[in-house]
Amino acid sequence: MLTSRPSEILAAGRDYFTTGTGRRDLLVSGTEFLAGFGLALAVGLGFGLAIGWWRWLDQLTEPLVSFAYASPRIALVPMLVVWFGIGLGSKVAVVFISAVFPIILSTRTGVRTADPALLTLARAFDANRRQIFRTVILPGAVPSIVTGVRLAIGVGLVGMVVGELIASSEGLGYTILYAGNTFQTPLMFVALFVVSGAGVLMTAALRAAERRLERWRPESHA
Repeated sequence: MLTSRPSEILAAGRDYFTTGTGRRDLLVSGTEFLAGFGLALAVGLGFGLAIGWWRWLDQLTEPLVSFAYASPRIALVPMLVVWFGIGLGSKVAVVFISAVFPIILSTRTGVRTADPALLTLARAFDANRRQIFRTVILPGAVPSIVTGVRLAIGVGLVGMVVGELIASSEGLGYTILYAGNTFQTPLMFVALFVVSGAGVLMTAALRAAERRLERWRPESHA
């Protein structure tokens, strides 16, 4: 059966999380995603702020960043499996390489597009570089950073699923593959909806955090 009624999907979801492997799959996939995404967030924010603030570092690393960003990173999954094995490490690596570049590039853009009027005002009050970075650059970069993180959530979830499709015996991606191969269409839709729902919830949480951070941003004087 290639299509499923909503009642069949609901029944499959109930069985998946009560008597099936749903809770275990959710724990496995959640651990893989959070570990890889957390690493991507730390590296992406740190490196993006650095290359946005120091132009010499940006010029030095731009060819490498452009090369890595343009490469088909999903095609590297088999190599990552060879390097890190079929366990947690390879899936964390896939999520990381999928999510880190949107964060890096958006953070860099946010730093580079700081309000010139605010920069001039800060310098007029003899603010040093650290004060300018903390009070003008970083708050002003928040919208770009949030955009990059939002994009990273989506591609990170895709990376998690792809990693589990290629080399895993558990997780939501594996369930999608198993259900598709065994023509259990309702179960496949359940796993797809769980992944998509996780993305919706994380994006909503990010928007709530952005609204709180809006109070920190300086007003534009352009």
